[in-house]
Amino acid sequence: MSTYMAKANELEKKWYIIDAAGKPMGRVAAKAAEILRGKHRPEFTPNVNCGEYVIVINAKDAVLTGNKLDQKKYYRHTGYIGHLKEVSYREMMDKNPEKAMELAIAGMLPHNTLGRQALKMLKVYADANHNHEAQSPVEWTGEI
Repeated sequence: MSTYMAKANELEKKWYIIDAAGKPMGRVAAKAAEILRGKHRPEFTPNVNCGEYVIVINAKDAVLTGNKLDQKKYYRHTGYIGHLKEVSYREMMDKNPEKAMELAIAGMLPHNTLGRQALKMLKVYADANHNHEAQSPVEWTGEI
């Protein structure tokens, strides 16, 4: 008996919508990363992009438990000496809630070529409006 190895051109990719309203950001990000990576599929192959497209809506309504709203920080470096920038989660959610969700999901994907391919299949929106009706996305009914 041989092991089935999926091929990228043989896989049919679906579009899923995940509603983040009122749900913990980490749980939404973990489920989105699982779908983007393709681990929910029975034909998952680790060295092939088996993932499917994910649309995350209502990113501004995602919640963080505990005191993370004020204590959690995002760091980035400009490339100049001493230019480490820090932004709190509260500021990030006020200015750009899509970026906060994208960073959470990107951190849960592998940091290699497959992770970068999977991140291109992610679409994040602050509210419930998105422009992907032509792809006929399906609401994710699994557990989050």
